[in-house]
Amino acid sequence: MKLYDLSQPISHLTPAWPTYEPLQIKFFKRLAPNGANGQLLTHSNHVGTHLDGPLHFCTHGKDIASLPLNGFLYGPGVIVDLSDIAEDYGIYTSKDIEDRVEVKEGDIVIINTGYHKYAWDQPEADEVRYMVRHPGPMMEFAEWCEKKKLKWLGVDCGSADHPMNTKIKDWMPKEAVKCDTYLKKKYGKSLDNMFPEDHYQLMHVRLFPQEIIHAENIGGEVDKLLNKRTTIGCFPWRFQGGESCICRIVAFEEE
Repeated sequence: MKLYDLSQPISHLTPAWPTYEPLQIKFFKRLAPNGANGQLLTHSNHVGTHLDGPLHFCTHGKDIASLPLNGFLYGPGVIVDLSDIAEDYGIYTSKDIEDRVEVKEGDIVIINTGYHKYAWDQPEADEVRYMVRHPGPMMEFAEWCEKKKLKWLGVDCGSADHPMNTKIKDWMPKEAVKCDTYLKKKYGKSLDNMFPEDHYQLMHVRLFPQEIIHAENIGGEVDKLLNKRTTIGCFPWRFQGGESCICRIVAFEEE
């Protein structure tokens, strides 16, 4: 069995999702005179590769500890490469996925937009492009996820939602203007028409109550598994009361 690590490295340099608490770390004891090193960490659950749990957007949703390992966090799935069509503020659809891979009911789906190349640890690191300009889906994609009864999704960028369908739209109005211009030119529709108020953050708000959740900030060796069916595992803490969790994501391929 060959293992592929699809996780982004994490340190005090890793940017959290905008406005979330970043990782802070300090030694509270050292080898001298204690005989052991010990560290204290403070962070939100949304730093580096992490799994958004149902509780993150749903009051009655399951916590991280309640998500089964076998049959949910670990199971069959596909890794689809959309990097050839990805562009700043772009839209991807379910057709884009199914044109490249066969997605079966109950699959895990990892989406490679190519924007992991802008992650903080990469030579082309660009935090604004990674968090604020990455591609994202519209309502038809969420409806497709429901139809396919997907277990969970993973994305190699800041969010499974389009960034201009999140609070980032309000926090960075100049970026919203750029996105509006792009959408009008490409689709003939304004930002507000593409993402009406009742579609707000649809990949979270609509899907999490149905326990169709997602992992964000995929990275690592994701480029080695393009448009392939494989077995995928997401390994967060067994975190009782956890709304989300930093995790390790691994693809398993038989040699």
